Amino acid sequence: MVNLPSPPKLSKAIGPSFILLGLALGSGELIMWPYLSANYGLGLIWGAFLGITFQFFLNLEIMRYSLVWGESVFVGFKRLSSFWPVWFIVSTFVPWALPGFSSASAEITGKAFSFPETIFFPIAILVFTGLVLTLGRTLYKTMEKLQRTIIIAGLPLILFLVIVFSGLKDWQNLALGLIGKGEGWWFFPAGVGLASFLGAFAYSGAGGNLNLAQSYYVKEKGLAMGKYGAKITSIIKGKTAKAKLEGETFSLSPKNISCFSRWWRLVNLEHFLIFWLLGFLTIILLSVLAYTTVFGRAVEGGLSFLYQEGAVIGNWLGPKTGTAFLLVAALMLYSTQLGVLESSSRIISENLLLVTWKKGKRVNASLWFYLALWGQIGLGAVILLLGFKEPKFLLTLSAVLNALAMTVLFPLIWYLNRKRLDRKLQPLFWRQLILLVAFLFFVVFSLITLISL
Repeated sequence: MVNLPSPPKLSKAIGPSFILLGLALGSGELIMWPYLSANYGLGLIWGAFLGITFQFFLNLEIMRYSLVWGESVFVGFKRLSSFWPVWFIVSTFVPWALPGFSSASAEITGKAFSFPETIFFPIAILVFTGLVLTLGRTLYKTMEKLQRTIIIAGLPLILFLVIVFSGLKDWQNLALGLIGKGEGWWFFPAGVGLASFLGAFAYSGAGGNLNLAQSYYVKEKGLAMGKYGAKITSIIKGKTAKAKLEGETFSLSPKNISCFSRWWRLVNLEHFLIFWLLGFLTIILLSVLAYTTVFGRAVEGGLSFLYQEGAVIGNWLGPKTGTAFLLVAALMLYSTQLGVLESSSRIISENLLLVTWKKGKRVNASLWFYLALWGQIGLGAVILLLGFKEPKFLLTLSAVLNALAMTVLFPLIWYLNRKRLDRKLQPLFWRQLILLVAFLFFVVFSLITLISL
């Protein structure tokens, strides 16, 4: 055992949550919740609040394990049962192989510049994303810099548009929506698609198994015991080498226990500020913008509500501003595609290794990551070539599948931390209670959605 390193200042620890937030920008934040707000008003926003709050506490328990052990939670799950690597391969591969984000990004960019529609544009986006992830020297640093830049660049324009178009009445409706009060209804309006609501609820954050990728970012950022873990480097520009998947923990001395408490406060604050606060603020801004510009108009299916937003913005503030809005939307969708491919490839590749892994065995994680990455890109291209390209359909189907996968995570991470962590490091009772409530919520809504299909 080694001593737990001392935590840095908050400014040095910020980063992991930016990547996870980037996974959410193009799904729940940009598409799912604004779509519901454009069609039904702001009375459903309570679901976004609950969804991102449940994921906030789930992510913290995922980080807790990696802070203590310096390894991914998937290694911990493998220690529980050999079934779990197989489960995570299937439950990650099936939902995230659907190329909804690249298809949506290509469609929106094409609308903004009046490009002719072609199936090769979303395929080109997939390939470009693969090259970005392959050519960066260190995978984590590439992701952190890109996601942070996209988020910081896009939010000011969204904030400006919301200030221009919204009024006091809109914010009053938003406040009522936080307690489930819509315009003539409570909690659920007539005609709302349960699959769309469940998808939006699951995508109030990263969604599905991708929440577990936070475990990797803790390790690669070097937080707590993650300082001693191996990093994934580019097979072209980095130095790849075999390394152990398992980590090590620290002795339970009073000094280390006190140090862990400081680490725990630090990651809670970092995740609250970036993932919960900035994430929920983004959902609110984009939902209010959709409501103020589109609600009450005839809204067709797919991404038409987004194009209507762009048209209204263009009519009021000039065509260039409307085009800029669509470009920001396309950029957010691209950031999500980037994050999805990176995170899902990590999960699939490590679990493939874990199927035959034994303690102490050294593996080339970088090589397997890039095999999984380009395998997914190839499959996504095939799906698009077969004609499955409607973005809203692909995103909703993926979201429902991920909601089902996420239902498993709440009791599983609770059991892992109870089994593998010392009592002094385990979650407090009220945190365990939140995981239980979240699990029951996902179970109930998943069952209701499946029955209604």
